[in-house]
Amino acid sequence: MPVTNITNLEFIVERDNLRSSKFIESALPTADTLQDGQVLMRIDRFAFTSNNVTYAAFGKAMSYWNFFPAPEGWGKIPVWGFAEVVLSRQADVKVGERFYGYYPMSSHVVLQPSRCSEHGFTDAAEHRQAMHGLYNQYLRTSTDPAYTAGSEDQQVLLRPLFITSFMIDDFLADNDFFGAKTVLLSSASSKTAYGLAFMLSQRDKSQCKVIGLTSQSNIAFVEGLGCYDQVLAYDELASLPVDQPVVYVDMAGNGQLRSKLHHHYQDNMKYSCAVGGTHWDELGGASNLPGARPALFFAPAQIKKRMGDWGPGGVQARLAQAWQQLMQPVMRKDNPWLQVVHGYGREDLQRVYLQMLDGGTQPVEGHVLALVEKQA
Repeated sequence: MPVTNITNLEFIVERDNLRSSKFIESALPTADTLQDGQVLMRIDRFAFTSNNVTYAAFGKAMSYWNFFPAPEGWGKIPVWGFAEVVLSRQADVKVGERFYGYYPMSSHVVLQPSRCSEHGFTDAAEHRQAMHGLYNQYLRTSTDPAYTAGSEDQQVLLRPLFITSFMIDDFLADNDFFGAKTVLLSSASSKTAYGLAFMLSQRDKSQCKVIGLTSQSNIAFVEGLGCYDQVLAYDELASLPVDQPVVYVDMAGNGQLRSKLHHHYQDNMKYSCAVGGTHWDELGGASNLPGARPALFFAPAQIKKRMGDWGPGGVQARLAQAWQQLMQPVMRKDNPWLQVVHGYGREDLQRVYLQMLDGGTQPVEGHVLALVEKQA
């Protein structure tokens, strides 16, 4: 597809005040100004979920701001999406090819492909080399075994989240659930949480009981998923028995909630990890809490371990099998877990972004956005 825009439209947020955001425009490179080894890609589809709020909330601590440089004090929130090559000065990447990967919330992006293969390439931009290589990989849709043209929306919404869900499930089992038989999940309506609950529900019930914690308004949705053994509103925590060892997976990033649970269970809090930052404005410290010291869960670390244990093919095979199982309830015709909502342009993106910050989106919804023109 030829380049029809002469400017790149980008969405940026103030790093220290996530409610402050704006759009900026910059000139696109041309065939004459694009540098050797670079490609210009048109981003026509990306997901925006609570996971992306997490990227912003942990932007400094986890270096998410470093993937795509922005003006001083501002940041570009990374998103997972699909993009098409519209200009190329890299012989191994052709105009018209389509890639799944990590992009900014922009209409276009310039990448520097290296280590090109039939499967895709790695972005060799200098500023990205300090970050984990998983985020720098771009997969060719023409050779990606997980790709199907009719499910791009579901892939951008759930694929990166489900990898995290899969790896937390594997990590907990790999550590014998730290001696606990109950797993607590906050923000239980989130896609990463119910992906994990789905994986845990496939295990022997004697291994673990899965309790979902959510807001009162989301109780019906979470119960309807059928993958939690018990669902409680946040104000019902006092009803949880304190004499049983538990594992807590913090999808919300809510410091007050974390503190309440740790003080409730005391030494029976056997493992506590933070995965997300849905409650980005209530992130709190993790020091001086009773029970296990809270830690950040980083999926690439468990992926690296399993690459050594199972080999790359083994990891992909297990993920593919679990993904196919998850897609059955997600895409079923009767009462699906996910309903895709499309948005185009500045107004839609701004509205969804603010709704996500405020927790105002419906859990059944999955927002797929674009800053390029809507295609006929």
